[in-house]
Amino acid sequence: MAREAEFVLRYVAEVEELAEEVLAGRRQIVDLDLKRNQNREALRALQKDPDPSDKAMVCFGNMFIQLPNSKTKEMIQKGCFIITIITIFSDQKHLDEEINQLRKELRVKVNRLFEAQGKPELKGFNLNSMTHEEMRAINQILEGRN
Repeated sequence: MAREAEFVLRYVAEVEELAEEVLAGRRQIVDLDLKRNQNREALRALQKDPDPSDKAMVCFGNMFIQLPNSKTKEMIQKGCFIITIITIFSDQKHLDEEINQLRKELRVKVNRLFEAQGKPELKGFNLNSMTHEEMRAINQILEGRN
């Protein structure tokens, strides 16, 4: 009887740990997606400004500096700082790569959780989106048929 209780306790702890990993991964994806959207908002706000010679307030740590909009745009795409209200944490490409990597890891974690719970693997969960090159090739094939 004690062995069964110990087995059940280990099983529940393992399932709980796997579920926590899945939730943590999802939270991290949401946080990075929020940062990516804030980058887009900042870039869009700078693009809407009709006068490129204007300056934007940029925060480096505890210090605010006025920089030209062109330099600020360049830094948003490459760097890490805060512009007025919009927070910029990292460049867009890096965020995209990190989010995609977390999504791949999340798939594995969800499968391990389902396996531990005795549930079947999710169907269609391991699908990947097509790249731009693959979409172009398909569009070329479809245009050739018309």
